[in-house]
Amino acid sequence: VKGSTGQLLADTADSYLRILELLDYAGTPEAHRLSREIYGGPEARIPGSRLTNLEAADRLLEYTSALAAATPDEEAEYCVAPMEVASALRSRWDGFFETPIEIVVDPDLASKAAASASRVRLRASADFSANDVRQLAEHEIGVHSLTSRNGRGQPVLPSLGLGAPRTTATQEGLATFAELVTGAIDLARLRRLAYRVRAIHLAEQGANFLQVFEWLLSIGEPPGEAARTTMRIFRGGDVEGRHVFTKDVVYLRGLFAVHTFLRKAIAEHRPGLIARLFVGRLTLGDVVGLEEAFEDGTIAMPHYVPPWAANVRNLAAFLAF
Repeated sequence: VKGSTGQLLADTADSYLRILELLDYAGTPEAHRLSREIYGGPEARIPGSRLTNLEAADRLLEYTSALAAATPDEEAEYCVAPMEVASALRSRWDGFFETPIEIVVDPDLASKAAASASRVRLRASADFSANDVRQLAEHEIGVHSLTSRNGRGQPVLPSLGLGAPRTTATQEGLATFAELVTGAIDLARLRRLAYRVRAIHLAEQGANFLQVFEWLLSIGEPPGEAARTTMRIFRGGDVEGRHVFTKDVVYLRGLFAVHTFLRKAIAEHRPGLIARLFVGRLTLGDVVGLEEAFEDGTIAMPHYVPPWAANVRNLAAFLAF
């Protein structure tokens, strides 16, 4: 392995080293600095845009405020049991994968759901909403499991089946776009991506755990969602504020970047770039920068592509509108 693929492996190895370093410094100012270096922060500019992550988040909240007022987020909708979720996910992807994704209910899982190439786990004690089921189907299975499975099947670089911090923004942006284009995302979740960016900014400015939680309540977030968002921001950080985990800026940034990438790929008559997004865990830059590896077969085209991405005409209509 040499050239661009060699650089890919070197960059990925470095990405693993950086996240291990962050873990070593958990709870300290150094962890916060590394988090901003790896994932960015609210004031970082979105690539290809004059907007920062924070400005984009605020603009999204401004433009959707009137719609949001008419579509409240009701926590009472969280009434779908994990076993029902598992059944719905199996039904959604029935027949798509040659070897089906295993859906299991796990009593020991800390997060609500976790996906790999072969299995999706659901926390046994969690309640889900109908929207959660659709989002999990498209986000976790239709992107995360799918890209991981394609990557593991690569003949030369099966390491493409492994995630790395350097690919997080593209993976989460692609997965969130999948929710959007399939109608699986709701307005409350879309706005929540922006809330996370603003909440990180507040914490970096000195707001403590309780103050961030109370701010989220003050803008109308349900208590459960406010608590989950606050915990995401302060994990591995300092509950007194300033030094927090900034990873959640990547969702909105990644969504904008993927949307722009897809639109340009079609407009510039390069729709083949869209399928490349699914060969494994790559960044948007890798998709273009590894041209030689795609051409000589070092990286094989994906075995699985989600239906929304395979239908370029419909995708173009969505992007144009």
